[in-house]
Amino acid sequence: MSIFKASSEAQVTRAITEEFLNSFKEYITCDVIIVGGGPSGLMAARELAKNNVKVLVVEANNYLGGGFWIGGYLMNKLTVRSPAEKFLDELQIPYKEYEEGLFVADGPHACSKLIAAACDAGAKILNMTKVDDVVLKNKKVSGVVINWTPVSALPKSITCVDPVALESKLVIDATGHDACVAASLEKRGIIKLQGFGAMDVMTSEDGVVLKTGEVYPGLIVTGMAVSTVYGIPRMGPTFGGMLLSGRKAAETALHILVGDAIKV
Repeated sequence: MSIFKASSEAQVTRAITEEFLNSFKEYITCDVIIVGGGPSGLMAARELAKNNVKVLVVEANNYLGGGFWIGGYLMNKLTVRSPAEKFLDELQIPYKEYEEGLFVADGPHACSKLIAAACDAGAKILNMTKVDDVVLKNKKVSGVVINWTPVSALPKSITCVDPVALESKLVIDATGHDACVAASLEKRGIIKLQGFGAMDVMTSEDGVVLKTGEVYPGLIVTGMAVSTVYGIPRMGPTFGGMLLSGRKAAETALHILVGDAIKV
């Protein structure tokens, strides 16, 4: 006698496909699309979802967290500098003070806590999905054009897979140094990216947080995408600026959404 309730292979497949498609259909239109599931994107997703914003995180990889999961030099340790340990406390992430004002945490544990916090708040995740372009309407970013990530790896001579589009009130570019959403506007001559600079932790973290915001109507940049847009130095495996930038991106989005609601 089986321990588990009887289900056929077809039933398992049907459960997966039906529930995925139901969720996908629900998020074809949403309030905010966050492109990139690293620390800044996940933090922004958590903050927005906590405020009853319908938010979808689109991630090109089959995992979430970016460098937040891996840490520095594949040693899965990450650092934050004071006062950013408050985020670790808030997310109940264990850490130790390595020296005054410099804190160390396990990447997988920290990342798992942040992913769970975003999902628990109500954010939805779309993995293995690459953003190819933006939806532009009336000189405003109004969504993204997506395709399966593996499609981009195929030679153009053997593939012809048209993308589909998702619509949203706002898009947040949290794609790290690639700044792929902002880059799609640069290709059209709409904005100019400065490119990130050489590593300088002190300058980078402050600069990224200060410059986090709306770079074009409907498009907010956060995390290391900010450094690429504005020419700010890179920061390496220290993540306080990423978390604070994500929170600021969410606050910016909420301010815009509330303003738009008032206008309507």
